[in-house]
Amino acid sequence: LKTTTNGDLKLCGYDLELGITTVIEAQVDEPGEVVLSARLFGDIVRRLPDETVTILVDEKMITQITCGPSEFSIVGIPSSEYPELPSVEGASSIDLTSPILKSMIRQTLFAVADSNAKPIHQGSLFKIENRTLDVVSVDGYRLALRREAIPFDGSLEFVVPGKTLGEVLKLLRDDDGEIEICPSRRHILFKIDNYTVLSALLEGEFLDYRAALPKDKKTEAVVSTRTLIESVERVSLLITDRLKSPVRCVLSEDTIKLLCSTTMGRANDQIEAKISGDP
Repeated sequence: LKTTTNGDLKLCGYDLELGITTVIEAQVDEPGEVVLSARLFGDIVRRLPDETVTILVDEKMITQITCGPSEFSIVGIPSSEYPELPSVEGASSIDLTSPILKSMIRQTLFAVADSNAKPIHQGSLFKIENRTLDVVSVDGYRLALRREAIPFDGSLEFVVPGKTLGEVLKLLRDDDGEIEICPSRRHILFKIDNYTVLSALLEGEFLDYRAALPKDKKTEAVVSTRTLIESVERVSLLITDRLKSPVRCVLSEDTIKLLCSTTMGRANDQIEAKISGDP
């Protein structure tokens, strides 16, 4: 917590990999700063009654938090012991609307690797070329790619940790607010409303995803996303944590047949699709 003379309260959390800061309005009688346990302070504030909260810090960093009849006294740490957030001087600036960035992260984050086998794949690749942004995640089993035209001249490439993108996703709204992304050589800033998210970037050789995508196709099916999801969910009712089984898809004659068989029984379903090429 850090107060300023012009009536603001700045909150900052930082674990040497990911940092988030925000500024909220406050009535400041005397400027000061203190470091508190984020979990304890958050739990206290979350459970306080809906009244004005007063925070007093003495010279020994004992912090009094008062709200109506509720009062807490907790031990703080001097701000001089808090690590300084890295600067991203000279970083490029990329502008995106909140809904576009939100959908790009949401549609690729699920395919970020969760094992340490190749640490670079624990993040998503952001690649900008020819005024087009690709966001790519890969985990050894699947690859997710989302592409969007953006008003940015030049080429850039960086890998953002999945943990960071998960936190950014929580802050993004569905309205058309502008988001500013500022990548430097080792760090990246996301400026979202009155929040700033700072993160280290991942270093290493990311998969050549363009080479990984098959150039030729023997069969192509165009199908309603919602219809396909509903059909897969229906035939998957026979699959449990204990009873594993694949869902087989047979593509032919403008239909997709879905089949599943376990010791509980069998399920079949069929949906319409536009199919070209070999069955």
